[in-house]
Amino acid sequence: MSELRQRISPKLSVHTLPADQPDVDPLTYEVIRHRMWSLTEEMGDTLKKMSGSPAVTEANDLDFAICDELGQEVQVGLYNTGLVASMDLAIYWILQHRSDSPGIHPGDMFLSNDPWVGGGLHQNDTAIIAPIFWEGELFAWTSAVCHLVDVGGVKPGSSDLEATEVFTEALPTPPIAIVRGGELQADIFDAFLRRSRMPHHVELDLRSQIGANQLAQRRLDELLGRYGSNTVKAVMKRMMNDAERRLRSRISSIPDGSWSSVSYMEQSGIGDRGLHQLALTLTKKDDHLTFDFTGTAPQAGMINCPYSGMRAGVLMSILPILAGDIPWSAGGLMRCFDIVTEEGTVNNATWPAAVGWGPISAGLATMNIVSECLGRMLDTSVDLRGRVQACCTSSYDVVTLAGVDRDGAPNVNIVFTPMAGGFGAKPHEDGADTAGSLNIPMGRAPDVEMQELTGPYLFLWRREEVDSGGAGRYRGGLSASTCLIPYETPQPIFGAFSSNGKARPEVNGLAGAYPGGPGLDVIVRDTNVAAMFEAGTIPTSLEELGGRVEVVPNRLETLINLVDAVYIQPTGGAGYGDPLLRDPAAVAEDVRNGKVSARAGVDVYGVSLSDGGEVDVSGTESRRADLREKRLGGKPSQAVGRARGHDEEAIDENLVVQRTDSSQLVRCGQCGHEVGQHGSDLIAGLTTQDAPLPSAIPGMFASPTDYVDRELVLRSYFCPECATQVRAEVVPADEVPTMR
Repeated sequence: MSELRQRISPKLSVHTLPADQPDVDPLTYEVIRHRMWSLTEEMGDTLKKMSGSPAVTEANDLDFAICDELGQEVQVGLYNTGLVASMDLAIYWILQHRSDSPGIHPGDMFLSNDPWVGGGLHQNDTAIIAPIFWEGELFAWTSAVCHLVDVGGVKPGSSDLEATEVFTEALPTPPIAIVRGGELQADIFDAFLRRSRMPHHVELDLRSQIGANQLAQRRLDELLGRYGSNTVKAVMKRMMNDAERRLRSRISSIPDGSWSSVSYMEQSGIGDRGLHQLALTLTKKDDHLTFDFTGTAPQAGMINCPYSGMRAGVLMSILPILAGDIPWSAGGLMRCFDIVTEEGTVNNATWPAAVGWGPISAGLATMNIVSECLGRMLDTSVDLRGRVQACCTSSYDVVTLAGVDRDGAPNVNIVFTPMAGGFGAKPHEDGADTAGSLNIPMGRAPDVEMQELTGPYLFLWRREEVDSGGAGRYRGGLSASTCLIPYETPQPIFGAFSSNGKARPEVNGLAGAYPGGPGLDVIVRDTNVAAMFEAGTIPTSLEELGGRVEVVPNRLETLINLVDAVYIQPTGGAGYGDPLLRDPAAVAEDVRNGKVSARAGVDVYGVSLSDGGEVDVSGTESRRADLREKRLGGKPSQAVGRARGHDEEAIDENLVVQRTDSSQLVRCGQCGHEVGQHGSDLIAGLTTQDAPLPSAIPGMFASPTDYVDRELVLRSYFCPECATQVRAEVVPADEVPTMR
């Protein structure tokens, strides 16, 4: 921060807390801290009441921050937490590049939608950022950012699936003064609106963001007038310091170590059939975390995000998983970790890479791999094991529909039902079904009726999909599918589809569980829906729709004809633990409730049910014995369920480490088998097995060959003595097996 201060123009007077400022008494501290917290909620209410955009009013794709004089985030909102990772970056940039010319003055506000600078994660994320002055000094900043439905570019919705560089996408705008001295700059405002296909929606959103900042100005003025600038600033600094202290204390309680994972993004654009690697090694040392993304693939096509998106991927995991009960003073929390990365990669793309799809492609893919490593890290801590959570529903399944509504007006909308994704399982409970998205705590899937009101389509169904949650001792949460048809529109609808996790389930389970179910988008051409409606029947399955089924690749732009139907199924939450250890009664209940298919109950969980749906105890014992024997190619030599030794520390539910003065042995926690040395590749001490897709994953409809050229398999790692599954992941068949 001292270097930043040196780059600020001397023209700008900045408030600085006196070195001899006395401590704030506990009561005053709590009053002011909670006022800051409630202010972000009040800003959210203001924006949502004024906005007309479904992304804001329905899906809560927005967020806010109150920052100190240098832009460090003191309090952030509970909306899209990924946006938190970019707002401070924009303020740093404004202080360095705008404090001299045109200057920063009371009543100013800056607009930014440049993801390399900050303020948002892609061009649709447009921020309004306001300096707060008190007695002539720059005291603080507030910011409001939300997803604008269309900000220009060659394609409706502003994100071009054929883009290979930013110049065919919406124009990124570095911070520009849209309000000066409290007066809206009509020329700047009109110039920005001119880009959009939906200028009225964009105008409402921008005005609502300006209004949210004006509200924050008034509330902070009241706070400063009552308590004084030094007291309020002391509270702001202490909020960040307290958050840092609490997170460092939590990190310190975890055993030191490193955890690595590799994931893949599919199809970098229309026509690509490749896999693009993301690599992460998380290292915990004392009270600090390091996220090292070395080995990640070079930037490619339109799946990239800049540094702000990678930083967002880290924060979107840390805030709910590690800091869920710590006040979100992000300026303090971010002191507890650093990021190592190469430039020019898919999650640290350099100008002029295409980044319009950044947050829901490389950004969320980064969140997934970070969440996996954090879950494995927390599983080693006795005290923090309750915070372990397998990965939640992965990359957002974006379907943008553009056409003409019932009144003949242009219409661009995103289908927000994929917000109803499944949460990952925990070591003692199933993941929540259709719980939402990890990165948007207050996110929601809009009512079907509201989506039909704002777009020219009709929903045939929205429901939880069987087998979409990853199998495990504790099952991952189910995701919701949607099927819709064009409705009350005179012409076909343009559809743009973009998602990861179709060729392979993107989110890995923990402790031997299956990954969350893969995503699937389908267009059914030339349906017989009209005839069914005339006969008084509503279709409830893809088979009943008739017509031709087209599996939608990861990236597609196409026309949805008036007789077509669109089916959208996002990925599900990942599981925890070996599925053969799941309580058979829980499997029977899942089958009865339509959460798990009867086939998965037998083939994956090894549970035999009677004709009445009750557990066949002897049949289940026999079936599970058969599956364990199939895993090893012979009968296991040990039974599962031994008691853990007093000198053994958990790696997860199925692996332990036994530490002595001379070695650190990894053993199977279920039978005691010696696997190998802790920190080394354990593959020699395990049995591996590759199973073909899609048959190996329950509920997987399409083949990986519909999406990518490399062969993909479900690779399982078993204890060679008791046949416990200690890890399962979908990987390229030609990838060398490793287990670290």
